Amino acid sequence: MRAMVLSAGYGTRLWPLTEDRTKPAIPILGKPLVGYVAEYLASHGVSEIVVNLHHRPESVRKALGDGSQFGVTLDYVEEPEILGTSGALDNARSFFLEDTFVVVNGKIITDLDLGQAITTHRETKALVTLVLLPNTKRELFTVVHTKEGMITRFGGMPTSADEAPLMFTGIQIMEPGIFKYVPRGVFSHSTTDVYPQAIASGERIAAHVGTGRWRELSTLRRYLEISLELIKDAGDDISVGSGCTLEVDADVHESVLWDRVVVETGSHARRAVLADGVRLRSGEIVENAVVVPNALVEQKIPPAKALKGYTQGENFVVPLSV
Repeated sequence: MRAMVLSAGYGTRLWPLTEDRTKPAIPILGKPLVGYVAEYLASHGVSEIVVNLHHRPESVRKALGDGSQFGVTLDYVEEPEILGTSGALDNARSFFLEDTFVVVNGKIITDLDLGQAITTHRETKALVTLVLLPNTKRELFTVVHTKEGMITRFGGMPTSADEAPLMFTGIQIMEPGIFKYVPRGVFSHSTTDVYPQAIASGERIAAHVGTGRWRELSTLRRYLEISLELIKDAGDDISVGSGCTLEVDADVHESVLWDRVVVETGSHARRAVLADGVRLRSGEIVENAVVVPNALVEQKIPPAKALKGYTQGENFVVPLSV
């Protein structure tokens, strides 16, 4: 079975970590985020993968290579102009015209059972099957409405009146027949442009409500919290990349250090992300923040959705809300 991993997004809410790389290339405990997705697909027997690229495409190519380290073989498809989630499929449709295939968002880490979802897809004889989860915390994910195991429509954001709303996980199984509804050569999104049209035409868009762990890394706060959760699961307090130096009496706890980070004696970091090349000078304090070298972002215009930051010595610091 073949798959597409959607990796073309800008990652504006993850800026400044995405200034020099795209969101799926961001490291999580030393492994690129998109590498977790590749390993997830490989664990379910999906080994032929297409990855779509747009923003900083070289960063994904560098992170994934030919895919062999993750147990897959990779092809890359670049989008000079970003095409959206279904426009990306149109751009690679020749790869998916012969058999059932899988599409997964490149910004998730999960252990949801893809095999069970594929079974649901086959048993329901659906054109598309979306893997859903109960949105118990009523986070800001679109509500997916279902009836008798089929998706009927996509709503707005959840409210207190919504009882256990369902949300889309970014995992979907499709038949080549979906291309009947995917417009050619234009920007389009699956949940707003393609699936509503297919449903209106009487197609079966099935809902598979999964169980398991699912983490979506779309904001700086999510990145920090999920990284710390994974660090704790591994029995550690911090994650340290290659070429890092923690000097004697450097105080670092609950933090993520990328590569070539230097934390000098007398400096303090807690609940922090220190990106490549950051140097905390003696006496500097960073708490609940993301830090990149100021040289990476100076004279750059932050994306509209980016959090505000400030210059502190040689670094650019983005505070995270408590």
